[in-house]
Amino acid sequence: MNLHVTPQHTPAERALIDAFDARVADLPGDGMITIKRDEAIEAIKAGLPTRHVEAWHYTDLRRLLNTVPPMQPVTTAGILNPLLSGSWVLCVSDGQAQAVPTVEGVSTVCLRDELADGRAIEGLGRVDDADIVGALNTAFVSDGFAVKIADDAQLQVPLELQNLHTGGQVHARFNVSVGARSRSLIVERQTGHGAALASSVSTVEVGDGAEVMWLIIQEQPGGSSHFGQFKARIGKNAKLTLFVMNAGGKLVRQEVYVDVAGEGSDFQLRGVNLLAGDTHTDVTMVLDHSCPNTGSREVIRNVATDRAKGVFQGRINVHQIAQKTDAKMACNTLLLSDDADFAAKPELEIFADDVACGHGATVTDINEAHLFYLMARGIPEKTARGLLVKAFLAEVIEELEHEAVIEALESKLDAWFVDHA
Repeated sequence: MNLHVTPQHTPAERALIDAFDARVADLPGDGMITIKRDEAIEAIKAGLPTRHVEAWHYTDLRRLLNTVPPMQPVTTAGILNPLLSGSWVLCVSDGQAQAVPTVEGVSTVCLRDELADGRAIEGLGRVDDADIVGALNTAFVSDGFAVKIADDAQLQVPLELQNLHTGGQVHARFNVSVGARSRSLIVERQTGHGAALASSVSTVEVGDGAEVMWLIIQEQPGGSSHFGQFKARIGKNAKLTLFVMNAGGKLVRQEVYVDVAGEGSDFQLRGVNLLAGDTHTDVTMVLDHSCPNTGSREVIRNVATDRAKGVFQGRINVHQIAQKTDAKMACNTLLLSDDADFAAKPELEIFADDVACGHGATVTDINEAHLFYLMARGIPEKTARGLLVKAFLAEVIEELEHEAVIEALESKLDAWFVDHA
């Protein structure tokens, strides 16, 4: 006799399942999209991942996700002033794409339309229990944008993608295709007002010879849960620079999956995690070098105070064909409180024999000698500590070598320090 045991769902799992049942009929999608959504909710019904799942070892989601806010009536969170002046803004406000401006060299379609007629099916990808962030987004995504940047386009203004909310649940997706030999600067903003559960998936195809700088700024309110995923494939002789700043949210998981798939391509990741209160923030990266003569460098800087907990998991896979790979990864953390905690897990899996790869991680407090040096010159201790912490973080921001971007990000640092000094 076969026994079928129904799992005992947590309140959060039950809330997600009930929300899906109540909303699925109103979500856009043809028959194939509906099948994808059903597969996604089945992954959630199987149970949110616990620390026994290796990729979630430091973020026991089944325990940490205690509540799920109910779906709210459709409203609008408005549109934020862009991070960089003059940017072209594409906004998903409370799960609905707003009016689309016109920019030369860029074509844009609301994702709701591509979901409705099934064109979005390929972008949703494979759904399984191991990809719970993707499953959550696939089950509930209501809108977003599909953006195509033309070959040889040299965008004169930045493109800003906004996922905003006024509480409740909001799920958006941005699918971006970057044409060959083009140049672009893209900003992704994740924020809102009120307690929320937000998910966002961005997929990026970087064409041969293209250069892209992509900034992710996550500033969710203190009571919110945020689940983000960034997935990119980099073509031949192309360069992708990704900058991630986490400065909010109570429970945050930001995943980065990159395939350095074209010979001569390069990936750069810089990250700043500003952790305070009782936040739990997890940045998990999987990077594949899958062809010869490629490079990457990842530098993550973290500041944790109060009772904050942070995680960085970074794995670099160098495939057997990927000879001449040059890959380096570093994670450096300042713990400013005895109750703060940070876990770092850098990994290398190398199957090629002609490579230059390395990784490292440090966790420390402010250097007392540096602090004494500043205080001996008349700088109060609190101010001196702030200067040292900001210098520690600003170093990776300045590596972006873009004056307007550096100024905007450093202003974000200043605002955070005002609230958490």
